[in-house]
Parts: sequence; C-alpha cells; structure tokens
Amino acid sequence: MSLILYMHPLASFCHKVLIALYENDTPFEARTVDLADEVSSADLLESWPVGKIPVLRDTLHNRAIPETSIIIEYLQARYPGPVPLIPGDFDAALSARLWDRFFDLYVGVPMQKIVLDRLRPEYQKDPAGVSEAFETLKTSYDMIEQHLQGKTWANGEAFSIADCAALPALFFAETLSPFSQSHPALAGYFERLLGRPSVIRTLDEARPYFQYYPYKERLSERFYTPD
Repeated sequence: MSLILYMHPLASFCHKVLIALYENDTPFEARTVDLADEVSSADLLESWPVGKIPVLRDTLHNRAIPETSIIIEYLQARYPGPVPLIPGDFDAALSARLWDRFFDLYVGVPMQKIVLDRLRPEYQKDPAGVSEAFETLKTSYDMIEQHLQGKTWANGEAFSIADCAALPALFFAETLSPFSQSHPALAGYFERLLGRPSVIRTLDEARPYFQYYPYKERLSERFYTPD
C-alpha cells in the first residue's frame, strides 16, 4: 500500500481528508500520531517538520503531501476515483476551492480557537479572541445560509472538496454555537452531510475518541453518550 496518512481520529482537519479518501474508496494506511510522544510523531516530523496533521506520505512517488486541500488535490491527480472532488469546469472548480477554504478558515479555524482556549490554564485564556471567534462563526453561518439556497451540496448538485471541509468544521462548531434552529438551509445541509456514507464511516471511527473532546457534554447523544 503506497499511501500512508498520518492523522488522529479526533482531529477535524484529518476528518476532511478521511472523507475524501472514503468517497473514492482509496486504499491507504492510517497511522495515528500522538504529537506529545516523540516516538509516535517521529515519522511525521521527518516528513513534515512543522508537525501538523494530517500529512499524506506517498511511498510510490517518494513524496510527503501536507495541508488538507493540497492532499485532496493530489489524490485527485494521482489516485483518481469515481467521485471527482474538484470539478473539471473552471468556474465550478474555483467555487469548490473557494468554499473549501471558507469552511476551513471561517468555520474550522474559529471553532478550534474556542475549543483550544478551554484547554488553557486560566492565566493564558483569551476571552477577546474567543469572542471574536464566536462573531466570525455567526457571520459565517449567515453567509453559508444564503449561499446554500437551492443547493444540495456546497457547490451545487455534486459533492466536492468543499463538502469534505464543511462536515468536520460544522460538526464541532454546532456544539459551540448551534445553528440548527436559526439557519434552516444550513441545518438541512448538515443533515445531508451526516447521511453521506463517507461521513458516517469517519464519525464512527472517531466515536471512541469523542470522550476526549473538551466540549463533549455538548455533543448530540447520537454521537456520544457519557458513561
């Protein structure tokens, strides 16, 4: 097997790549990385010293590919499957890439800001930054709601890289700043994502790790039931 994915089952950006891999049944080996463990993270750091996951290692082409959007682009070019996650049409491809970046930067990043702040000791907390992150989520929800009018998926009728980015960002953001009651188009889209086989598989694999999510008490019982 030539593809190795360095990842962690709880990491939202890893979920994005897993969804892309499962959409096309792309064979790969998953290697869980504990960044706090030197032995566990040694291979990752050799390939990508920045030390962020996920990273895809292609042993056939002797290449390490970091960054989620680049990984998905690479998979489509080198290991294409029946579901083209980046459309062939230029305008459609541009839109898919735009919404991919939108979900990463304006939902995923502020979501992580809020989550990580909960793990900080009291003297290192950033209430102003967290407040700004919540405002970014609110603005993003409004923009997504408007964008989704009349659409099945983020880029229209075809599932794309944008949807791979959307699910993990929205999944955790919903626990912090719920949108299900206030944004009906977004809520409907989120439910369609949750019914996608690639998403079901990704979340099922993450389920044992949800106990470590800092806001686990806010997860829906269909995903996590406290002991």
